[in-house]
Amino acid sequence: MATAGVIIIGNEILSGKVVDLNSPYLCRELRALGVDVERIATIPDDIDVIAREVRAMSDAYDFVFTSGGVGPTHDDLTMDGVAKAFDLPIQVYDSIVERIERAQGRVANASLIKMAALPAGAALVDAGDLWFPLVVVGNVYVFPGIPELLRRKFESIRERFRGEPFALRCVYVKLLESDIAAELHALLGEFPELRLGSYPRIGEAEFRVLLTLESRDAGYLQRALDSLLARLPPVAVAKVE
Repeated sequence: MATAGVIIIGNEILSGKVVDLNSPYLCRELRALGVDVERIATIPDDIDVIAREVRAMSDAYDFVFTSGGVGPTHDDLTMDGVAKAFDLPIQVYDSIVERIERAQGRVANASLIKMAALPAGAALVDAGDLWFPLVVVGNVYVFPGIPELLRRKFESIRERFRGEPFALRCVYVKLLESDIAAELHALLGEFPELRLGSYPRIGEAEFRVLLTLESRDAGYLQRALDSLLARLPPVAVAKVE
C-alpha cells in the first residue's frame, strides 16, 4: 500500500484564525484511492521548518502533499522551503509568468513574478481549467491552501495515486466500549490483518459505539464481520452498514 504524509503550512492555522479543511479532505480522498496517510504535520511559515519537514516526509513516504504558502505575499514561503529541502535553486519560470499575465490581463509585477519563482527542475502539471499548474518536486506535490483550489487541483490528478482501496463495513453497537473490549481483542487475535476502529459516541439515541472494519480483501473482511457479529449479542447491534 502506498503511503503519504500531509504538511499543512501556515501561521493562520496554528493560531486558530483559520480552520484546516484540507488535511481531512486529502485523508478521505487518498484512503478511497488506496493510499495510507501515515502522518499529518501543521507547521509555521518558516523556510527552515518547511525544508526539514518536507525532506523528512519525502524520505519516509511514497507521496507528500503540502498545502498553503504559495501566494504572492511575504509569508508565502513554501516554494523556498521545498527548494531548500532538496538543495535546489529557485528560478523564475517564464512559462508561469506568461500564464500569470494572460490570466491577469496585464504585465506581471514583482509580487506576481514571485509566484513564478519555483524550485529548479520542478514538474508543472496542468490542473484542469486552472491557469496555475500544480508544482511537483520529486514525490512532493505542492498545493495551495485555499480549499476550493486544492480540491480542484487534486481532482485533476487523483488517478495517478490510485491503488487497491480498502473495503469498509460499519457496525453500530448499543453497548459501552468497555462492554465489548474483550470481544474486539479476540477478533483481532483471529483476524490480525483487520483494521478495526472503535469510536464511542455521546448523544446518539440508537447506538453508543461505532465499529469500523477495513481490509483490502473483501472475503477476509466478510469473515471478520461475521465473526464479530457472532461474538456480540444480537440485541446489542443497532445496524450494520
